[in-house]
Order: sequence, then C-alpha cells, then structure tokens
Amino acid sequence: MKKKKELSLNTLYRIFIYVVLLALAISIIVPVAWVFLASIKENSEFYGTNPWALPKGFYFQNFIDAFEKAKMGEYLLNSVKITVMALIILLVVALPAAYVLARYRFRCSKLLNVLFMGGLFINVNYIVVPIFLMLNEGDAFLRKMTGSGFFLNNSFITALVYASTALPFTIYLLSGFFVTIPRDYEEAAHVDGAGYFRTMIQIMMPMALPSIITVILFNFLSFWNEYIIAMTLLTRDESKTLPVGLMQLTQAQRAAANYGRLYAGLVVVMLPTLILYILVQKKLTQGMSLGGLKG
Repeated sequence: MKKKKELSLNTLYRIFIYVVLLALAISIIVPVAWVFLASIKENSEFYGTNPWALPKGFYFQNFIDAFEKAKMGEYLLNSVKITVMALIILLVVALPAAYVLARYRFRCSKLLNVLFMGGLFINVNYIVVPIFLMLNEGDAFLRKMTGSGFFLNNSFITALVYASTALPFTIYLLSGFFVTIPRDYEEAAHVDGAGYFRTMIQIMMPMALPSIITVILFNFLSFWNEYIIAMTLLTRDESKTLPVGLMQLTQAQRAAANYGRLYAGLVVVMLPTLILYILVQKKLTQGMSLGGLKG
C-alpha cells in the first residue's frame, strides 16, 4: 500500500510539474508568436473584428519603414558595435582574473574575492547617475582643454561601462568552474615546459569553454537589452542603441497608430537573442551545470 501511495504521489507530482512547465511555455511562446505575426500585418488588419486573426499576407513594408524611417538599422549597428566591444573587454579582463583568483593564493586574494562578490549585490541602475556625473565632468574638462568632449556619446566608453558592471557576476561564474578543474592538468603542462600564461590559454580556457559560452550569452542578453545606461550616456540620436530607439519608436507609433512598424521594431530587437540562444542552448545548459551556478 505504501509503495502504491508513493507511486501515485510521484505520478501526481510529475503531472503537476508538466502542467506548470507547459503553462510557462505557452505564456512565453504565445506573446513571441503574436509579435512575429503582428509584424507582417498591414495596419488596417489591427482594426478588424478579430485581432488574433492570422495575417492576410506578408507585409514586408513594416520592416522597411522600421529600418529607414525609424532608423532601426542605424540603432541595430550601434547595439552590435557596443555589445561586441563590451564582450571583448569583459572576456579579456574577466578570464585571467577569474583564473588567477580561483587557482592561486596570494596577498589580498581573499580581499579581492570579497570585493568582487560584493559587486554582485550592487544594482547598476543605482550608480548610473554617479557614472554620468563623472563622465560629464571629464567632458567639461576636455572641452576647456581641447574644445571637444570624449566620454559621453562614445560607443567605446559605453561598452567599457557595460563590461565593468558585468565583471562581478562573470568572475563569479568563471571562478566556480576553474575551481572544479583538477590541478593535474596544470602540473602536466608545467612538466612539458608550459608557463603560466600558456597553461591558461592552451589548457584551462579550452576546458572552460562551456562556462565561457554561458557568460557570453548571459552578458549578450544584458548588454543587448540594456536601456538605462544607454539612455543616459548616449544622448545623440546617431549614437543611440536599439532599446532606446525602440522606446522612441513605441512612443511615435502609438501616437500615429501605426502598429505594424512598432511590432517590426520589436522583432528586430528580439530576433538576434533568439537566434543566439538556439545556437548555444546545449553549451549554455552544460556551462550552468558545471560552473558557478551549480549549487
């Protein structure tokens, strides 16, 4: 009787889990599908009797208008440039830092670990104003000296701020993976004559590839969708990123009641993240199970 009760409870629990997962999947898939379908509708179709009806055809003009009239193409290039630069800066700094903090003990190493862990609890939205004020003062000083600013409306500076704010989480995740690697690999590399740098580049980093891909995906999503810093540091129209441009497009198209162009802009923002996730989902799962996110 006890075994039958346990089996029935396990079955009910599994059914409950499957129902919850199915409901979550539907709650995510339906809005995403709606955005894609709405992006190829003509504006007149939004005023029909059934707003959930399938589009009558593929109205590609929405995307043309979004790229040309709403400048989403220009904003897309800005987002790609800033995101790529931020990821490169982040990996160049975080990989050696995480490796050294995880594998070696030296003076102040514990203090550095504590400081980086403390950075996990700092919400970047709370420090945007001090960052802006520092960069604005720097620009004011440069204008007095050279007549032009450098720090604001600068893609590289914005990418540097993105990378800096992502360092604590990235180092935490990568350190958690490097700690799990046996020291036998390093000892074998040293026996073969490899130095510290060569061991890190040729031995440890290839082994950490799943965690590196996880870091790239998480930070790509964070940088790509970031709005507050981009809105604060990039005030010129030609330097704005996709999230800021999408907000402007949302406000403009609500007033003009042109919903097709608005949904086309949403697709432009969502599509790169969906493609990237589909390409690296297996590596992402592996990196989360092996790296610092493991309990």
